[in-house]
Amino acid sequence: MIRASLTAVVALCAATAYVGAQELVLSSPIDCSLGDDCYIQQYVDHTDGEGVSDFRCSSLSYDGHKGTDFALRTLEQMRAGVDVIASAKGTVMGTRNSVDDVLYTAANAANVKGKECGNGLVLRHGDGWETQYCHMKKGSVQVKTGEVVEAGTVLGQIGLSGRTQFPHVHLSVRKDGKVVDPFDPDGSVTCGEPDEDTLWSEPLPYRAGAVLYAAFADHVPAFEDVKSGRAAAQSLPVDAPAIVVFGFGFGAKKGDQMRLILEGPTGILLDKTVLIKKNKAQLFRAIGRKLPKDGWPVGTYFGSVSLLRDGKAISTEKTKISVE
Repeated sequence: MIRASLTAVVALCAATAYVGAQELVLSSPIDCSLGDDCYIQQYVDHTDGEGVSDFRCSSLSYDGHKGTDFALRTLEQMRAGVDVIASAKGTVMGTRNSVDDVLYTAANAANVKGKECGNGLVLRHGDGWETQYCHMKKGSVQVKTGEVVEAGTVLGQIGLSGRTQFPHVHLSVRKDGKVVDPFDPDGSVTCGEPDEDTLWSEPLPYRAGAVLYAAFADHVPAFEDVKSGRAAAQSLPVDAPAIVVFGFGFGAKKGDQMRLILEGPTGILLDKTVLIKKNKAQLFRAIGRKLPKDGWPVGTYFGSVSLLRDGKAISTEKTKISVE
């Protein structure tokens, strides 16, 4: 059994406070390339009352969020296996390893009550510092209580256990039981001028929303298939019922736009810009054309998906597919 701090959203229900200190040095807790095959979905919430604000005064958080979420682009990556690694040397204070990897919904909420962290562990680093790792894959935790681990030690794998709707590891950092944002340890947020004095050994990239990937399909896919990674076609026949290009993204804000372009061998088939009407932690949009009477021209088709903010593209992903 993991200790009490893991039984109630793992200290996520503790009172939030920010403290200044630089004794702890952290590395990324996920074995992937941030900005390529993984990304940071959410940060610590710096708003005391209602509303949400990350350390950059943007909306990449949710009310009361007390950690940093290092996420995978798709469930297929999780199934293939991506390691969670120790961010700093420490002693294992407790673990949990038996919670199923199931998408959290209102229907199954009772199953994870008191185990909202899912599978994970706590590391104690001395001088009042702790880190906590949540939502790991069932059966993957490979360290034991009392064990001393070095920074970079494999702790287990990314999972979907506990209260979560996407595969990630939630990293909480605490000093004397109080939450610390590793991107802004003294809590003195200055919008547009992030603190350069962080807990990270190397700067981690910040993306204020992005397109995670773009792909083709022969129909508008279900959102669950987009998130899983199963929606993407590898090629299409000349009699495909439709050619659809879609984009999956995160961190969209109200007023953002997503621009999707579909281009075939004879030129641009569609170019559409869609307004995002409210903040979206994750989203996807799609455009497409139905099968023409004479079939699709053989050749390469190109897709482009951009997330626009204030009229400028902050992220673009491109894709292509063969029709034969």
